[in-house]
Amino acid sequence: MLLSLTVKDFVIVDSIALDFAAGFTVLTGETGAGKSILLDALSLLLGDRAEGAQVREGADRAEITAEFSTEQRPEIDAWLEQNELSGDEGVLLLRRLIDRSGRSKSFVNGQAATLTQLKQLGEFLVDIHGQHAHQSLMKAETQRQLLDAYAGSTALARDVHKAWQEWQAARQARNDAERLSRESEVERERLTWQIGELSDLNLQPDEWNALSQSHTRLANSAELVQSAQLAVDTLSEQDNSCLTLLAQVQSRLSKLSSLDPRLSDTLSLLDSVDAELREVVYSLRDYASDIDQDPGQLAEMERRLELLMSTARKYRIQPADLSDKLADWQQQLSALEASVDIEALTVAEAACLARYRAQAESLSGKRRQAARELSERIAKEMQRLAMGGSRFAIELSALAEPGAHGMESIEYLVAANAGTSLRPLAKVASGGELSRISLAMQVVISQVASVPTLIFDEVDVGIGGRVAEVIGHMLRDLGQRYQVLCITHLPQVASCGKQHWQVSKRAQKGQVLSRIAPLDAEQRVLEIARMLGGAELTQTTREHAAEMLASNAAHL
Repeated sequence: MLLSLTVKDFVIVDSIALDFAAGFTVLTGETGAGKSILLDALSLLLGDRAEGAQVREGADRAEITAEFSTEQRPEIDAWLEQNELSGDEGVLLLRRLIDRSGRSKSFVNGQAATLTQLKQLGEFLVDIHGQHAHQSLMKAETQRQLLDAYAGSTALARDVHKAWQEWQAARQARNDAERLSRESEVERERLTWQIGELSDLNLQPDEWNALSQSHTRLANSAELVQSAQLAVDTLSEQDNSCLTLLAQVQSRLSKLSSLDPRLSDTLSLLDSVDAELREVVYSLRDYASDIDQDPGQLAEMERRLELLMSTARKYRIQPADLSDKLADWQQQLSALEASVDIEALTVAEAACLARYRAQAESLSGKRRQAARELSERIAKEMQRLAMGGSRFAIELSALAEPGAHGMESIEYLVAANAGTSLRPLAKVASGGELSRISLAMQVVISQVASVPTLIFDEVDVGIGGRVAEVIGHMLRDLGQRYQVLCITHLPQVASCGKQHWQVSKRAQKGQVLSRIAPLDAEQRVLEIARMLGGAELTQTTREHAAEMLASNAAHL
């Protein structure tokens, strides 16, 4: 419940501090006095967008603060705890600051908060019915939302919408896969053929480099053998071979080393040279004997090299890259086959559709039950609002294709007069009738509201006489269960209030300022009399006003 509201430097309000009570409170005043400013200020606390023009002329910033009771509202305490915005037990404080540039700061229990958080909190705290609410009744979306709110299935409707989106995404994925499957069939065939061609080559690891080296060696085998043999002859076989000459040098120095021991190191080096040269000779002999000079093997190598080269030219790559290209194609083919697993996608789509249908059927059941009950209650309220013989119905029609918001369309039908058939609300209701139907709906919906505070902003525009009295009784009855605040211009409605506030304006230092003040019993008589007879009060209007207040006081 709203406990208090403080407004500073907002529009034409310099400073007001209001304490609220339970029950039905009416707010009245002359046109232009600023009756709706209170509602605008509260709306800002509940997440509406701020504007710099809302700051009072001459002030730097506007400040709005409200205190709510959260006793017996565990869902609010849970939300506050979840968002780390908890404060004193049983009390919720909201604060909004707006500067001239339009920038604003929001606080919940003294801690910085976002507009989204304010809006989420507002859904727990206040339900506002504006005077132009009937204009939105023409929209199918509004009619659906009202029915779901009455059925208590708003959360389920959101789940249905989410399930529908998931189903559509799954269906799109399957459709895309089928399209890609058709478009990529040629690509898969091409890859399969190319992979088969390279696989038939039976490529070995690093085959091109190894084969090229072997081919070069075999193609030059005669020269290699001849050169190796010549080296052996030079080192060992000829009369003046290197080893023969080295032996002569070793023999001479060996004799001289007895004369000069310093030659011993040199002889040791020569011994090492002799040993290494002999190793070279042995190695060259083995090398020459191992070289294969088979012309048939050479021809086979040349055929293999030519096959690899021609295949590489076909795909415009280097022969050494054939193995990598084969692996790349195999990876591409695997990716194509994985992306078009239509069977798996079809199963996923069916699962999403099943989840959607289960939730949508549950929603449909709640809507059918609520539609019957809501239609009856709205029709009953319409009868009270001087629409005798009128009828009201909510028609649910199955959709050919399950929709984003369920499996049926929802349309409000009305017969404004006896003997006429039910037709869509937008096509048969006049402005006055639509206003009364809107009020009847708002009253019925409010009776099942979960929020503790209901605000009605001049919903009685265009209504008068006995109907206005009925509206006052309706709102007074709501005040037995909720905290109700109504901005009204009708004395019949104002006289039904348990509390009565008056909005006035006055000039001060060249500015027009708005004031809101509670009225006592005598002041209420004067205000109701003003509403009945205008600026000039007569004894008759005073007596009539007193009578109206006395009559309604018995029911408070």
